Amino acid sequence: MSGRPEPIDALFAFLLAAILAWLLVPFAERLARRVGAIDYPNERSIHVEPTPKLSGLAILVAILVGGLIFLPWVPITQAVLAGAVVIAVVGIFDDLWDLPPALKLAGQAVAASMPVLNGVQVASFTIPFIGRIDLAGVDLVNAPLIGEIHLGHVLTVLGIVAVINVINLIDGVDGLAAGVCVIAAATLSIIAVSLERTSAGVLAALTAGGSLGFLRHGFPPASSFMGDTGSNLLGYLLGVIAVQGALKTNAIVALFLPLLILAVPMLDTGFVVAKRLKYRRPIYRADTWHFHHRMADIGFSQRLTLAYLYGWTLVMAGVALALRFVPYSDDHGHFDTAWTVVIAACLIAAIAASVYLVVTLEILKLRRARFRDLFSVRGSPPDEAEVDQGVARELETGSFPAVDPDTGELETLDDPAPHR
Repeated sequence: MSGRPEPIDALFAFLLAAILAWLLVPFAERLARRVGAIDYPNERSIHVEPTPKLSGLAILVAILVGGLIFLPWVPITQAVLAGAVVIAVVGIFDDLWDLPPALKLAGQAVAASMPVLNGVQVASFTIPFIGRIDLAGVDLVNAPLIGEIHLGHVLTVLGIVAVINVINLIDGVDGLAAGVCVIAAATLSIIAVSLERTSAGVLAALTAGGSLGFLRHGFPPASSFMGDTGSNLLGYLLGVIAVQGALKTNAIVALFLPLLILAVPMLDTGFVVAKRLKYRRPIYRADTWHFHHRMADIGFSQRLTLAYLYGWTLVMAGVALALRFVPYSDDHGHFDTAWTVVIAACLIAAIAASVYLVVTLEILKLRRARFRDLFSVRGSPPDEAEVDQGVARELETGSFPAVDPDTGELETLDDPAPHR
């Protein structure tokens, strides 16, 4: 496309990417079997059958074809699509040979740098009551080949890499990462188009469509996985879209929209990283502390897990859309009472959903229950570290402790219920 895309192009792009990805996934499955890119079940897995894991290639082809048709062929588009190819190649290598974390991170940074050095960057932003923060004014490097590098470049690369890993880390249940990306990308597309960032809106629509097309094959029981090829690609695209479609606008509220839309995977990643730091485990080492693992430990099926996490993501996306479209303020400090009540209701619903999920996952409830059990037997407050370790063990292994009434000590018993 030579000119600027129209809003309706986002819909056509979505449909094309969905159809192409849906049709191409079987070919990616055959390729994965031929080259040995198979995900075999292990102690962390929820799936039980060996599954091909290169279907992210189908998403990549769908987005590249759609991009060539619906996006203007300008340097930014070229850099974004080139970065998509690079991040997908990094994912392919990781799916085939399990790259070392440092090498994988370096590849992600290279891919993220390509659009950032061609204009996809946050050069400044405004904080209410503080004023404008100029990141472009803080020069860091001036090299002959890459030119001038300022703080905005570095922070934007870090942000895109963070989103890549957030999406990669939640890809542990059939259809979870793809479904979350459908919701997030579709929401970002609507917001970007409304802010007249139509190129970003079309790219977001392509991302949503490609994710949905794969989801036809990736929904449980999945015939294939998108692997790191797909999860890295989708995280990269969401990061780029968040910058181009929302963060580069002058609307103050737009700064918070990507955080709301991606709140569920961010909370999951934040919780897991905090637990790894707390127990002095390497951040990059896999474990079973993710939300979907905890849901499996308390007996949720894969589809019920998806229903809860999709629902949570939809609620947060709804809040983002409400903040964008509900006319609660005239942007000059004057608020409409009725519409402000609507926004407040949306925020309360989002908080209630988040609290409900946290309690359902027994992150807080189980800790309080075990603290109370030990206190009632011993007659004195137990050591918090002991309680935390016991709860972590329960959620990680599917076992539960009994308290010996004579000694007040914890005895771990195997849970007779089967885990899925």
